[in-house]
Amino acid sequence: MAPPRGKDSESREMAKIGPSRRTLLAGGAALGLLGAAGCSRVSGSGAKDGGNLLERLRSQGTVRLGIAGEIPFGYIDKNGDFTGEAPEIAKVIFKRLGVPKVQPVPTEFGSLIPGLRSQQFDVVSAGMYINAERCAQVIFSDPDYRMRDAFIVRKGNPKNLHNYEDIFKQKAKMATGTAYAEIGYAEDAGIKQSDMLILPDQLAGLLAVEQGRADVFAGTTVTVHNVVKQRNSQRAEATEPFQAYVDGKPDIGAGGFAFRPEETKLRDAFNVELHKMKKSGELLRIVRPFGFTKEEMTDLTAEELCK
Repeated sequence: MAPPRGKDSESREMAKIGPSRRTLLAGGAALGLLGAAGCSRVSGSGAKDGGNLLERLRSQGTVRLGIAGEIPFGYIDKNGDFTGEAPEIAKVIFKRLGVPKVQPVPTEFGSLIPGLRSQQFDVVSAGMYINAERCAQVIFSDPDYRMRDAFIVRKGNPKNLHNYEDIFKQKAKMATGTAYAEIGYAEDAGIKQSDMLILPDQLAGLLAVEQGRADVFAGTTVTVHNVVKQRNSQRAEATEPFQAYVDGKPDIGAGGFAFRPEETKLRDAFNVELHKMKKSGELLRIVRPFGFTKEEMTDLTAEELCK
């Protein structure tokens, strides 16, 4: 439900932190995000001593969560219920922090940081990848997941596609999503963006593969596996997860919750509860219904990812 990249990747972590989840924010889009965030109204109230937002939320009894309508990260389901990996974590943590109600505020992914900074909502709860550019605009909780990539291919994977290098070698027709980080990974393997089929989302990618308009759709492992399972596709399948590389180094994507820079008290209190959930195994139990596994759990920190 997370920046552009040609060769100008938004950083992630490990040996190198690269583009964000799906939003690679290519070129001008990245500038647009940062520019919009920079121009947004940012309240100075409560900025001293770590901010007072937590106290205000406790008094109100409600926290507003910014979501981007992306399955499985944060969305409104077919029954009209507010759910997703990040919102379900938020519901538990904020209740323990003395804020019993959560209110969704849907927006476009690129509007999440500007919306947070202009106080349209209190927290970004959208599985947003943590990287250096975003860390210059907001502060993050430690990540609640890390993610690898996977492909949608035709049944039986006739072209034997398991990574971006395979796509390049086989001269296969690749599709991926608008502003997805996977564009940059493919470019790093030698695939020209002009040769890619750019689609709005993973469902469009599945249909493109089923209809033969593309040999492969690239996305994150959870989104790819979820859409194939939900659609019960008879003509396509999802590959096993794999690690994407940039310049020969693993490009690790990990997502968390974003807060306004002055609200360190809220972020720190949130982290305390998040770490308890990780240690007890509760975090995995909460996110497992959304397709997350033990493989997506991580001990990375926001500090590492922001470097």
